Amino acid sequence: MAQLRVLPQSKETLLQSYNKRLKDDIKSIMDNFSEIIKTARIEEEHQVSRSTQGEQDNYEMHVRSANIVRAGESLMRLVSDLKQYLILNDFPSVNEAINQRSQQLRALQDECDRKLISLRDEIAIDLYELEEEYYSSSRAPTGPVTSSPRVN
Repeated sequence: MAQLRVLPQSKETLLQSYNKRLKDDIKSIMDNFSEIIKTARIEEEHQVSRSTQGEQDNYEMHVRSANIVRAGESLMRLVSDLKQYLILNDFPSVNEAINQRSQQLRALQDECDRKLISLRDEIAIDLYELEEEYYSSSRAPTGPVTSSPRVN
């Protein structure tokens, strides 16, 4: 679902800087690795002695390997920056997540409302039946009314 969006100038510039960092770090890794491979070749005699040439090659390999490590760490920071940028600036997916959660909570609210209405109706019916029973029992006839003899 690729969408073409026009990004504000600051976002476009930021994305271009991320792209440049990526290309520079990859180029640094490739250049340093190829130079290490070139240094590892055994060459013919030079004007300097073998031990001196070996020390110089060893030093160069250490420097180049440190450059490769630095470029790798820079790439890891770039990945972290991209993740952070995506998390903080991906408003459509954040809004979609909020809308989904809102819909879930509304559905739960509707279900609770239905259950409460059903419970209210059941309680109303039971209360009506109890009232009918109470009032019908309190008005029950006590039998024929007889007068008691009076004593004078």
